[in-house]
Amino acid sequence: MAAKPVVPIAFKKDTTDVKNGTRILAADIGGTKVNIALYQVDADGLNILQEKRYVSKEHPSLQEIIRDFTAGRMPDRISAAVAGPVVGGKSKLTNLPWVLDTEIMSKEMGVPVCFTNDLEATAYGLAGLTAEQRTTLAEGDPDPVGNIAIIAPGTGLGQAGLYWDGQRYHPFATEGGHSDFAPRTKQDVELFYFLQKQYGHVSWERVVSGMGIKNIFRFLTEGRNQTSPEWLTEKMKDQDPAAVISQSALKHEDLLCAETMELFVRYLATESSSLILKLMATGGLYIAGGIPPKILPLLQTDNWKKNFDNNGRMHELSDKVPVHVVLNDKMALQGAAYYGAYSM
Repeated sequence: MAAKPVVPIAFKKDTTDVKNGTRILAADIGGTKVNIALYQVDADGLNILQEKRYVSKEHPSLQEIIRDFTAGRMPDRISAAVAGPVVGGKSKLTNLPWVLDTEIMSKEMGVPVCFTNDLEATAYGLAGLTAEQRTTLAEGDPDPVGNIAIIAPGTGLGQAGLYWDGQRYHPFATEGGHSDFAPRTKQDVELFYFLQKQYGHVSWERVVSGMGIKNIFRFLTEGRNQTSPEWLTEKMKDQDPAAVISQSALKHEDLLCAETMELFVRYLATESSSLILKLMATGGLYIAGGIPPKILPLLQTDNWKKNFDNNGRMHELSDKVPVHVVLNDKMALQGAAYYGAYSM
């Protein structure tokens, strides 16, 4: 990689040892879609040659998607990010009947295949992050040192960390988005019991994700026996409800939508601050995923700041942490490519 990276990532190989022209097929696999792209290593790092999006449920396997995308011309390596835990090279998706097994797929495809957790891949994607692909919510320490935390609300809620060894960062996956939601106020407790009746276990993902936006909105309407405007209800029938709610809040079209997003931002700020404490992430916080770039004005508010800094005796620590929003919503795909190029 020619340019000095914003975040220096530790790879298993020296980037100069990978032969120019090496082709990596990268994929970001979710329950609803698969983003897939072909990258090639050159003197400047990785260049994207081809990209396509597939609807997951329309295909019986990842192998079929790869064959369609490559038209029979296999890459040198295949590296895929998976929305879920990867253990021993295997992963089971919640919403897809696909079998993801490194050993089986490597034999079937005839090239090396690897799977990584999508948030771990997002962390590796920081290797290709440019200054223009991020915006800063809090400057923090001008010369931060230490671990980095990543939180990514999208369809679900992903969390990951990057361990600082003094020179470079080592990404690692977590499933922190599935840890227990921690109510702070009377309203939070009411929301907790509202969701507990439906889900049993109430995780942070139930409130800080696309699903979370819908859950909060339901709580504010059904929980209070209120009804949303007819125009809003009709709009949500044809479009993603979470997107409709967030965009209506941004446009100041509906008070319930505004209150929904106010709570969403508060919960995101609270859990982000807790993640910093859990990972001792004095090197910075990166907010990634599909939602944050789309609601950026809602994050550039006092609502974010007062809840992010509201962690009691550790206030001074979190106050020094730089906070950035990643504007590139395909970091997991990019990270899968970097991992495939320099760590397989």
